[in-house]
Amino acid sequence: MAKRTTKPANSNELDGKEFFAAIAQIEQEKGIKPGYMMEKITQALLSAYRRDHEGVGDNLVIDADPDTCTVRLFLKKDIVEEVDNPATEISLEEARLVLPQAQLGDVVRMEIKPKNFGRVAAQTARQVIVQGIREAEQGMIYDEFCNKEHELLTGIVTRIDPRNGSVTLRIHSGSEFTDAYLGTNEQVKGEHYVEGQRLKVYVVEVRHATKGPQVLISRTHPGLVKRLFEMEVPEIYDGTVEIKSVAREAGSRTKLAVWSADPNVDPIGACVGPKGQRVNTIVEELKGEKMDIIRFSEDPAQYIAAALSPADVVSVEELPDGKSCRVVVPDDQLSLAIGKEGQNARLAAKLTGYKIDIKPASAPAEDPAEAEDLFAESAPAEETAESETAKTEE
Repeated sequence: MAKRTTKPANSNELDGKEFFAAIAQIEQEKGIKPGYMMEKITQALLSAYRRDHEGVGDNLVIDADPDTCTVRLFLKKDIVEEVDNPATEISLEEARLVLPQAQLGDVVRMEIKPKNFGRVAAQTARQVIVQGIREAEQGMIYDEFCNKEHELLTGIVTRIDPRNGSVTLRIHSGSEFTDAYLGTNEQVKGEHYVEGQRLKVYVVEVRHATKGPQVLISRTHPGLVKRLFEMEVPEIYDGTVEIKSVAREAGSRTKLAVWSADPNVDPIGACVGPKGQRVNTIVEELKGEKMDIIRFSEDPAQYIAAALSPADVVSVEELPDGKSCRVVVPDDQLSLAIGKEGQNARLAAKLTGYKIDIKPASAPAEDPAEAEDLFAESAPAEETAESETAKTEE
């Protein structure tokens, strides 16, 4: 009767072929870079043995050869006359049992079999490997979404917190996906979300977090409007038309300053599109948010006058500090220039970077020190009352 030459099913020996095949399969299925899992598993084997054998340090080495499909662990020990640390030293007599020609001062390598690993050590190795896979997956997600910072992504609403209204979205980029949190402060007032809804969001930042990459998203960021115009207006996408500045009060109104180096291209017309199709698509995506598209100018006076659209402007005078100006408008245009609760003037100031003092033509301010700040978050009571009683609508 022929002798069995195959290894018993319950053998504790490490099968090199299965070992490397398993690594290749993990890297292929998870999309992990070749060699990453080999490094993690090597660390796991070393950590597992050290856990059960006190005193073992850098003298424990692993020899993994993918060409021959062999994985072997060795413990290097110095040959000494008297052993003080059995983990790193060996007597000459013991060394010669392994290596007959061994001499004092030599280093001998003692092979360690996987069956010598304890149960706790094996569990430690398993935890290190699982953690290595998790870190690799998180690293790939982080790298993928880092490339999407300041870009527009479409997410699917997966959960709405009934307590505070915050929304969790599943967002995809390439083959990777992750869950992102849309807080109430990043939501547009008046928007209502339902589970399963597809939603465009702006990626503000990607951070490392304890539980993996954290993608910060927003629906209120001015960059959202800019990216929507890039998607809808080919002239912006190819660089013919440039967005110089965006000022936004999410859910209510946005002012957009555009410019083109090509004199034959109308930047405002390109953004509006045939019969207003392009801008209407963006307004629809933003649930009715109003859009003021103005022409950018290097001349501050022209730029500020355009920024106060739809109001007409009589004159613009820059003040000595270089950061503020006085604007004179017709008496019947004062409320329109200021806007409801000062919104039009406030957005114009954000767009141009100037502090704007608006005065009626009948009584322009003579002293800059007397100028009233129209761009505070809440307008003065007399201006608010005047704007609310104005008959001219924006």
